[in-house]
Amino acid sequence: MKKANATMMKHINMNNVREVMQQQETATKPQLASLTNLSVVTINALIQELCDGGELIQDQIVPSNGGRPAQAYRYNYNYRLALVLSMKEMKGQGLISATVINLENEIVLKEENMLPVFDKQHVLQLIARFIAAHPSIHMIGIGIPGQAVDGDITVSSHDELIHSHLIREIEREFQLPVIVENDVNAAVSGYYTQHMHTKGQDVAGIYFPNRYPPGMGMVLNGQIIRGKNGMFGEIKYLPYSPDWKQEMSNEDYTGHVCRILQTVNAVVAPHQIVIYQERVETEVLDSAWRQYVKEHMMPTLPEIVYQNSFQDDFDAGLRGVVLQALKYSILSEVL
Repeated sequence: MKKANATMMKHINMNNVREVMQQQETATKPQLASLTNLSVVTINALIQELCDGGELIQDQIVPSNGGRPAQAYRYNYNYRLALVLSMKEMKGQGLISATVINLENEIVLKEENMLPVFDKQHVLQLIARFIAAHPSIHMIGIGIPGQAVDGDITVSSHDELIHSHLIREIEREFQLPVIVENDVNAAVSGYYTQHMHTKGQDVAGIYFPNRYPPGMGMVLNGQIIRGKNGMFGEIKYLPYSPDWKQEMSNEDYTGHVCRILQTVNAVVAPHQIVIYQERVETEVLDSAWRQYVKEHMMPTLPEIVYQNSFQDDFDAGLRGVVLQALKYSILSEVL
């Protein structure tokens, strides 16, 4: 029992030092002892272990006021890396974006490849190449236009992804944890974290891609709503949903969008609804919504925010989710 308690205490102390070093970037042993409320003896042992593992590296010698110069240590943000993949549409073709990030959320490497047709083998080869070049990759994050249940993509606006078993094959091939996130969930999460005025508000985000059905995500009480099997926001299954792959007039399109906004407002009453769309000019859609509001009674009205930053919000949100999981995996390691 004493050994178990000692191991647990060491684990707590180690993570205390880790978190402080990740925040401070550099520190001396006396500074760490002060910041963590641990003894210098304990700090000495923990720093040695973290240096041996490559998580900390020796930095410069720091002069002190009248005392002996102190060795500073620097946190190695490249100690663990994550590979973040996102699949999206560009100019009518599939595009896969691959980004390697470190523990400071810095982009180490980024690459984009066009995929005229979804090719699972191409994705596996891409991952293998990145892992070979960056052996410190310990986690893979994937943003998809759809949802995965137990490693199987069951719903997607891209038919070729459905039941492709891509997630399972990646886990089996590379023996690394895979974090899967819906593209709209990632986008609304990215928007929420980048706009401080939204804190404390409930924010819904709806993405209307050009050739595919829309999807929705929502931050409620600071957390992404997922629903059963992650199926929250699959608004393409609403009973009045049109065939979104077909051409439609501006009037028909804005009418469908307005009905979706009314439905979302009636069910979840968010403070904000963020709209990502490029089918019509923002002024056209905004005018249609203002007229719609005059003709349809609603108990409360959300702030409608028109954004053309879906890709930026998507990338930021996906990286944030993966980075959080990567940091947690380090803190959860057994000593």
